[in-house]
Amino acid sequence: MNRIDRLMGLITVLQSRKYVLPEKIAEKFGMSVRTVYRDVKALNEIGVPVGFEPNKGYHIAQGFFLPPLLFTTEEANALILLQTLANRFTDQSIARHSTSALNKIKAVLRSYDKEMADQMSTQINIYVPEDEKAAAAHLATLQQAIAQKHILHIKYADNKGAHTERDIEPVGLVFYTFQWHLIAWCWLRNEYRDFKVKTIVKLTNSGKPFRKEHAFKAEEYLKFFSQR
Repeated sequence: MNRIDRLMGLITVLQSRKYVLPEKIAEKFGMSVRTVYRDVKALNEIGVPVGFEPNKGYHIAQGFFLPPLLFTTEEANALILLQTLANRFTDQSIARHSTSALNKIKAVLRSYDKEMADQMSTQINIYVPEDEKAAAAHLATLQQAIAQKHILHIKYADNKGAHTERDIEPVGLVFYTFQWHLIAWCWLRNEYRDFKVKTIVKLTNSGKPFRKEHAFKAEEYLKFFSQR
C-alpha cells in the first residue's frame, strides 16, 4: 500500500470510530507506531483536524467529513448484493434505510461505475413468497432500543396464538431458523426469553433505562443453540 492510499485509509478509520489508539492503527496497516505519528502529522499539515486524547487515542474533530468518492466497481457491487440480502432477510424498517444508504453511495460514484451499479441492481434479486414477507417493521426500533438500553413494552403472540403484554429489556438480535429472534429479559417471566420478531404484534419504546445489568453475547447464545 502506497502512502496516499494509507493516508486515505487512515481517514476512513478515524471517521468510523470515536477514538483509535495508535497501536491499533499500526496493527491494521502493518506499520510501526512511529510511522503512525508521521502519518497523523501529515494529515494535520494538509488540513485534516486530527486530535489526540490521552488513554483514548486519535480522533477527527466533530463536523469534519470526507466523502468516499473512490468506490471501486467491485466494492459497489458488494454493497448492492448486501442491500439485496437486507431486503430479503430484514424487514421494511431496515430495507428502507439500506436502500437510502445505497442511493447516497451511488450519488458519489463516477459516472461509469454508477451505470455499472445500476445495471447490477437490475440483475440481482431474491424471490420471497408473499406468505413469508414480514408484515411488521420492528428491527430498526429493536436495534435502537438495544443500543440505548431502553425498556420496551410489547404485545406478543405465542405459538398457540395467545397474546400477552409484557415489559422487556432487549439485549440482542439473533438470526436463525431463517427468521430474526430477539433475546430479552422479560419482567413478566423474570428470565431471559427468546421472542420471534415476526410474532411481536405491537411494540413501544418506553424511553426508560434498563433496571438490570446484562452481560449477554449473541455468539454465546448461538453456541448454546447449536449444541441443543
